Amino acid sequence: MHTHSSIDKNFYFSPSVISIPLALVLFMWIGFYVDFKWYPQLYEFGILPKTIKGLRGIPFHVFIHGDFKHLLNNTFPAFFLIMALRYFYRKQFWNVLLLGILFSGLGTWLLGRNSYHIGASGLIYCLVSFMFFKGIMTKYFRLVALSLTIVILYGGILWFMFPSEHVAKEGISWEAHFAGFVVGVLFSIMFKTPQFEKPIYYDWEHPDFDPSQAPFFKQFDAKGNFINPPKPEIVEEPKPEVEGYFTSSIRVIYEFLGGKN
Repeated sequence: MHTHSSIDKNFYFSPSVISIPLALVLFMWIGFYVDFKWYPQLYEFGILPKTIKGLRGIPFHVFIHGDFKHLLNNTFPAFFLIMALRYFYRKQFWNVLLLGILFSGLGTWLLGRNSYHIGASGLIYCLVSFMFFKGIMTKYFRLVALSLTIVILYGGILWFMFPSEHVAKEGISWEAHFAGFVVGVLFSIMFKTPQFEKPIYYDWEHPDFDPSQAPFFKQFDAKGNFINPPKPEIVEEPKPEVEGYFTSSIRVIYEFLGGKN
């Protein structure tokens, strides 16, 4: 008979696992359609570093893309990573997603070149680094497996986190990638995941457990030798005085009546 651990109860499918990433990706495509069809200056709502005007791009830059290739390259990673975040880290989901957009955008605003920075790649780097490092920290086999899966799928993105000739030629915002990755690492440290901690059944499993205070370990000396406990003293209890069965305060006179032959 197979039994599930209490930790496994945190993993369950719900409609939001699909609907939330689908909604975010849909907004990305709507933004691209608006840009393509009606408002080609939509990129001006992106992040323009170190300017007051550019601050408005922090919440909006995720939904704006330069061309169809740019949009397509971000669509599938964003959908998969947000879906994985919702399924595996349900309690931390909204903090990581919303704050990831804001702080990766803020990092881009502080570090970026004097150009508009748009696209969801900063958020993607944030999610990749968060789930990778958090999975390793928890040491829980399902989350470690997720970390390894992310390495296999997205390990190559590290090459686009730093300035290079190829990055400059393609017009890639390495600043957004770098900021998102750093934010994800910080989130993996800041956001605790108590739901994945191993349940404690015994006193010695507590982190502040002191073996020297345990009754069992007190039976050994500093060298590990068993200490024979002293023999208990036998204390004789005084016997209670038992009154005679026929003891009475009433005076009784016995008279012998002899029988006649």
